[in-house]
Amino acid sequence: MRHNTALTTPVALLAVAFVMCILSIAQADEHRGCSNATLNSSYGFVATGTLLALPAPFAGPFGEIGRQTFDGRGHTDGTGTLSANGNIVRVTVDGTYEVNKDCTGSMTLFILPFGATATFDFVIDDDGTEIKVIATDPGAVETRVYREQFHNDRRGK
Repeated sequence: MRHNTALTTPVALLAVAFVMCILSIAQADEHRGCSNATLNSSYGFVATGTLLALPAPFAGPFGEIGRQTFDGRGHTDGTGTLSANGNIVRVTVDGTYEVNKDCTGSMTLFILPFGATATFDFVIDDDGTEIKVIATDPGAVETRVYREQFHNDRRGK
């Protein structure tokens, strides 16, 4: 039985090149890191939870929607509408954030009109278009999901 090496050699080389290309792309994505510059956009968010540390009549279950902007250099600000234990409050936030190379991070927000400071941990997901957040303060059970409002090209960040 004769093999046609003139045909199988190019096919084998093409298959090897294809596999090497796929592995190279997978390794590049696997080793891509994040930094403060990864968050350089405006995000809409929704938050839910229970706030026990706020004074009456605000302590209790809450929901919030809003918009928050990250400047790519560690500063963030935003606005939201909060329903705290059934009481509607419009809030503004101003704060800082830090992103780790593994795309986790933390942020601290000063919240008006409460004059309160809140801290959060987060993970950046979906190539920077989503942020998942949890409050880290005692007396707060809160999760947030941020979605980028207007997609920016994030390659190389």
